[in-house]
Amino acid sequence: MIEIGIHNVTKNYGFKNILSHTSMEIMTGQRAAIVGRNGTGKTTLLRLISGEELPDQGSVSIRRGASMGCLDQIPRLRAPGETVSQVLMEPFADLLALEQTLRQLESRMAQEFDSGLMEEYAAAQESYEQKGGYGMEERLAKITQGFRLSSLLNQEYNVLSGGQKTVVNLALAMLCQPDILLLDEPTNHLDVETLEWFESFLAKYRGTVVMVSHDRWFLDRVATKTVILENGQCHSYEGNYTFSMEQREKELMAEFEQYRNQQKKIDAMKAAIRRFREWGALNKQNDSFYRKAKELEKRLEKLELLEKPQLEKPRLPIAFAGSRTGEEVLKLTGFSLAFAEVPLLTCEEFTVREKDRLCLLGGNGTGKTSLLKAVLGQVEHKGQVQWNAGVQLGYIPQEIRFLPETDTVLETFRRESLCTEGRARGLLAKFFFFGEDVFKRAGSLSGGEKVLLKLAILLQRQVNMLILDEPTNHIDIQTREMLEEALLNYQGTMLFVSHDRFFMEKTATRIACIRNHGLECFEGGYLDYRQYLEKLQGL
Repeated sequence: MIEIGIHNVTKNYGFKNILSHTSMEIMTGQRAAIVGRNGTGKTTLLRLISGEELPDQGSVSIRRGASMGCLDQIPRLRAPGETVSQVLMEPFADLLALEQTLRQLESRMAQEFDSGLMEEYAAAQESYEQKGGYGMEERLAKITQGFRLSSLLNQEYNVLSGGQKTVVNLALAMLCQPDILLLDEPTNHLDVETLEWFESFLAKYRGTVVMVSHDRWFLDRVATKTVILENGQCHSYEGNYTFSMEQREKELMAEFEQYRNQQKKIDAMKAAIRRFREWGALNKQNDSFYRKAKELEKRLEKLELLEKPQLEKPRLPIAFAGSRTGEEVLKLTGFSLAFAEVPLLTCEEFTVREKDRLCLLGGNGTGKTSLLKAVLGQVEHKGQVQWNAGVQLGYIPQEIRFLPETDTVLETFRRESLCTEGRARGLLAKFFFFGEDVFKRAGSLSGGEKVLLKLAILLQRQVNMLILDEPTNHIDIQTREMLEEALLNYQGTMLFVSHDRFFMEKTATRIACIRNHGLECFEGGYLDYRQYLEKLQGL
């Protein structure tokens, strides 16, 4: 059965065309992923499905009677004083009212016997059972524990961080159990352990799920259908992300072959036109050559030209490493961290070796970012932090800010890199700041653009040690893939925090996991680490 139908939809914002006469269908029970570069219309498509926005042309149809729940990228504020527990109880408002009715009826029946009361109580109890009242507490506990919200239940919702609000709203959407669940970037702010639980939960979800995400590992484990948004068009595939991208690549190869054949045909027609004109000039008594040239020209004009498919993936020019540092780049000895006198991390000895690409892994709140800030001298700690004397350090934090934010990209880059405008524009173009893009305000850049600008600046300094705190947050898949490829070519040393398992597996050569307030190191990538944990759990 068709759950969601998009029929010949066009959507524009001013002069910007987002969707152009595109169509797709999502069947009941499918878990559909919408992927594409930032700005291609993924969130717009979700808003059209939810009814928050209307198409300029075409129609959007939803199965009659289907209930719908949404997770937005930006959480809304609640009434002052409302706690997380109260927010999460919203889906149970009818059940709580029924429960109160049952308690009132029980109280009345304890005081007097009335057959009418007994019948009313039986009807209310049956309704309570049918609506899942007896499983309410278990359902709430499962979601609360899965998203690790137990410690937040009594806190006021409005004072939570943006990430915490997003997790609470994600839990709320799960508790509502709608027929159609719309999720916009649901994996943001979830650590790896919570992500894996969430994936297992979604895999068993009985309703239809439509999700926008840049987390490729998540999409491979959850999606049963993938919709790729390109140039205002939806390209649909029955499969997960990796399968769909392979299919799309095959299609592009076939389209390129068609384009190449057409170009050969056009070249042959143009050559024939030139020959007929040359022969006509030589034989002025015979107009047939000119007529044939005219006929070919008309055929050429009527030919519907195919666009050349983009097969080559864009790359970042990162092949720098600075000078050698020596075998030990960073060493911690007798190191410990605490937050508000609560111990976070203790480590007797920890070493980052030259050319390590070491990923720091652990749950939210375990001290990963604090550890990075401690080695950078930004957070108090106990013990020794020893840097090799030859280290030239580059740091990309979670939240990148260029001050003053009113400066343009060009001004920001030139201030940091001290070069001429011509050279600056040439270097910025290599990081995809073309033409007028260099006059964008630094404060208005997207997350991905900020990462690219920061990398462009660091490139000029020839850093041999990169510290990255969740570098793939807020950047689309294509930019993530460019970043991965570039960092694989980087010859220096890396220490980074990430929850992106695809990025970890592709990039990391070692994993350092914060567990039980200590640091455990493993050789290899994310899959090697997972295999170790599975063996540990099997013992």
